[in-house]
Formats: sequence, structure tokens, C-alpha cells
Amino acid sequence: MSTVLALDQGTTSSRSLLFSREGVVKKLLQQEFTQHYRKPGWVEHDPEELWESQLATARGVLDGESDVACVGITNQRETTLVWERETGRAIHPAVVWQSRQSVSICEELRARGLTDLVRERTGLVIDAYFSGSKVRHILDAVPGAQARAEKGELCFGTVDSWLLWKLTGGRVHATEPSNASRTMLYDIHKGDWDDELLRELNIPRAMLPEVLPSSGLFGVTDAEVLGRALPITGVAGDQQAALFGQGCHSKGQAKSTYGTGCFLLMNTGREAKSSESGLLTTIAWQLGDEVSYALEGSVFVGGAVIQWMRDELGLISDAAESEALAASVEDTNGVYLVPAFTGLGAPHWNSEARGVITGLTRGAGRAHIVRAGLESIAYQVHDLVQCFKQDAGGELSELQVDGGASGNDFLMQFQADVLGVPVLRPECLEVTAFGAAALAGLGAGVWTDEAELASVTAEAARFSPDMSEERRQELLSGWDRAVTRASS
Repeated sequence: MSTVLALDQGTTSSRSLLFSREGVVKKLLQQEFTQHYRKPGWVEHDPEELWESQLATARGVLDGESDVACVGITNQRETTLVWERETGRAIHPAVVWQSRQSVSICEELRARGLTDLVRERTGLVIDAYFSGSKVRHILDAVPGAQARAEKGELCFGTVDSWLLWKLTGGRVHATEPSNASRTMLYDIHKGDWDDELLRELNIPRAMLPEVLPSSGLFGVTDAEVLGRALPITGVAGDQQAALFGQGCHSKGQAKSTYGTGCFLLMNTGREAKSSESGLLTTIAWQLGDEVSYALEGSVFVGGAVIQWMRDELGLISDAAESEALAASVEDTNGVYLVPAFTGLGAPHWNSEARGVITGLTRGAGRAHIVRAGLESIAYQVHDLVQCFKQDAGGELSELQVDGGASGNDFLMQFQADVLGVPVLRPECLEVTAFGAAALAGLGAGVWTDEAELASVTAEAARFSPDMSEERRQELLSGWDRAVTRASS
């Protein structure tokens, strides 16, 4: 059997894909689910709706298929669930990674002087983004939950753990290192839950999942759930899965996912590199006993700037129009757009920064502004790459890309130009799901090793830099001046 089922559980939808041994998508089904906003800044999901949407798509793609070897899971990271061990019933809505409802808990942790400890043990910063403070919020919000957790009656898990529990009929309570490393509770150096951090957050170890390697047997699906018993042999958080799916298996290789924001990860090999520029240190995956690490940085507003130009400014009617419009002019005519709608991240780290358009003259038109919007995505990724170079101590030889906006040829060529290195876009843009399938396929013997996997990740387009160094530096200097204005 050579087909692999990948479950891709995202923030707004659940997707299931069947991959052939050649890395081709045979089937794909997607189902959206509801976003809940009980209070300003809170984002929650109904755990059962999340599960039912994933189950429906999985059953749909499996219908009529008999050649399925195994299951892989990739998931929205940091989203937090707590459920009853006996019944499998969630005691609280899932608290989504975007949710800010545990901000006050994080403020208290910082006030207690735990910033350096968290950074040293977990590679993270203290923030409501991560799961640890969300668990604390749930235990505080549900009467009696703390006592029940201490008795071992409750389970905590990120979305991968929730799906594993449901798929196996409650027989498996597990996760793997790429997801565990996003909880703010896991020592990424020792490879274990950190007792000191658990004490600081008053989270009982009894409610935590077992941490297993990212590729290997997690359990077998309950025959009544999917209609057959299938081994679950690969799990990874979505951004790490994309890194693996892109074939970035070696130290120094990097990928950028162009979605609403941009997530840039660089494989740092067996070394957990600390960052001096505000990047996160995280676990990429674990194969057998070998742990691979990564540095991670985020652009807050990536593809979202295209949506903004469409929906708020009315400059384009659809995202695809931006490419032709940007290419219709030779340059931006001196216009820069800095989309600091929610502040600026690394290397600027200015939450007070706000978006600006600079360099406007009478000759600036719609096409120039749209081109400036697309270029802003590439500039922000360039700034992150400089952080990676500083922290990793090496040069980037090429950048693998995926995500919706990576389909924009103008943007990808400009990205290559401002980075000065080739940008490689794969034939199949479903690299996150393929990463889960690849980890599962390795664990089940569908593929023998990473070298064989590399042969099925076909390159669809290579964008080579075609800009003089003088012009590149001129443009980057203009971007730096625009960022300074956004920050003032």
C-alpha cells in the first residue's frame, strides 16, 4: 500500500488529502468551521465541531480507497484544549493560538521575573500566543478543574493530541516535539516537560500528553471512527510540517510560507540556536532519537496587505489582479508601503508602529501603490532573513516558498532580487499536508529515507536574482527610511 492520508487541521478549516507515493494529491476535501469571539480579543473553537469537520473530510477522501498505508497529522499550533479522560468531553472551548485571553497571566509571569527562564528552557518568549498560559486560563475559568487535573481526571493537548485521542477512541494521549515546543512548558534541550515551569503555572504533570518522535507509530485508528484501522505514523505542527514538506532537511535550509502573515523557518540542525534578534528557537521535528531544531520568525502582515488593498482601498478587484498591475509599471515611482497595521515584529519589535505610505508624488498611481504593497511583503521577509543570518552565523543559499501568495510570480521574482538568492517554488503547494504525509510515510515505510522523499518534491519554478547590487541597496535603504517613519 502506497497512499498516505494527511489530516491538515487549520485555524479556519479542516482538510484531508490523499497523497500518492509520487507526492501527487489524489483527493482533497475541506470543511470550514465556526470562529467564536465571546469577548474582544478572544478567539475560540468548539472542540466537537473541529473534530467533526476533520472526521467528515477524512471519511470523504477515504471513501472507495483501499490502498491507504498510514495517517499523518498536521495542525494549527498552540491552540489549547482540556478534556475529561473518562468521557473525552472537552470542559471548555478550544482557546485558539490567536486568542489574547491569557494576557494577564503572562504579565504576572513577567512580573515574577520568569522571562529569562522561559527563553532558556523553551526558546520562546512569554506571550499569550503559546499554550501554557491558555491551560492556566482554562483551569481558572472552569470550577473544580484544578482539583480534577491534580487527580489525573483531565487531559491537556494541542490540536494534534485532540485528534489522536479522538481517532484512537481515547486510547492514545500523545503529542510530539514540534507541538510540545510551542507550549511554553517543554524543555527543548532535555526533551521533557519542565517541572519548574509547570510549578510556576500550577499545571499538574498528570494532565500532559506523552511526547513521542514525530515519525513513528503513535497508535491505530479505531475501526468505528474511520471505517478501518490505520496506523498513525507522523505528526507535526503546521509550520514545521511545511519545513519538512519543502525538503528542508539539512542545516541552513529555510522556507517561507506566504499566508495572511509570513512564517519563515530555518533548519539549524542538531543545535538549538539562541537568537539575539528576537526570533524564536523551536524544535523542527524528531526522527528516532535525533532532534532537529529551527529558528522561526513571523511577518505579521504578509498576504493580508493584498486583501487590504482589495477590500479597504478598492485598488484591485481580486488578489490575482495585483500581479499584472504591479508588472505594468517599471517600479513604484519612489512609493513605499509599510503595512505595520498591528506593529512591527523582528528585527524592529515596535508594537506602537503603524502603517504608512511614503514617497507619494503627483505621478504616483494605483499600480505604483499596489506594487509597493507586494514589495512590502518581500522587504519584510528580507528583514527576517537578516535576523536569521545574524543568529545562525551563515549565508542563506536559497529560499523555499509556499502558501497562497507564493503563486504571485512578480512577488517571487522581487523576493529573489532583494534577497540576492534563488527562490524555489514547488510544483505542489500543499507542502504542509505533504510534510505530515512524508513524516507518516517514513514511519510506515512508504518512503525509505529523506533522500527518497527529496525525489518526489518536484521544483515547479526557480526565480533567480536579476538585480544589480547597487539597485538592491538603493531599494533597501528606501525601505529602511519608510520603516523609520512608520516607527516614529
